[in-house]
Amino acid sequence: MTAVPDAAGATSAAEPAAAGPRSRGRRRADTEHRLEHDVDLWVASAAPDGTPYLVPLSFFWDGEAVWVSTPAESPTGLNLAGTGVARLALGRTRDVTVIDGAVEVFDLDALPREHGDRFAASSGFDPRRQGARYRWFRITPRRIQAWREANELPGRELMRDGRWLE
Repeated sequence: MTAVPDAAGATSAAEPAAAGPRSRGRRRADTEHRLEHDVDLWVASAAPDGTPYLVPLSFFWDGEAVWVSTPAESPTGLNLAGTGVARLALGRTRDVTVIDGAVEVFDLDALPREHGDRFAASSGFDPRRQGARYRWFRITPRRIQAWREANELPGRELMRDGRWLE
């Protein structure tokens, strides 16, 4: 049995150890479920000089891209706008989805109200109501990988060049 952290991060439940590797189709379905239902993810970015930065942010998946919001002048906001790329991670270390994507930057008022409302409802956070100048960052996946244990490392790539692999 493998210990599984609960929603607060405490190890309180158990799940059976992974059996054989999941099929690519199963991994894709699991990844899409996570994108539709998870609330937070890790955002890795780098400054133009290469200094890395990693933060957890709430997100919203619109079916094609991941949307996050952070202050425009924060290290993450500056990095995403400056380099136009990000790496995202969802899940636990033994059940991870890693997304490499291209970043587009939008002012908060550039998107329809319905979009901001969906983000706020999904994440429980509304950047439009914050004091600092926030921006939207649309991260379009270019590469997606997903794996649990070492037996899933082969075939972990689910998307390449923005296209789901069959």
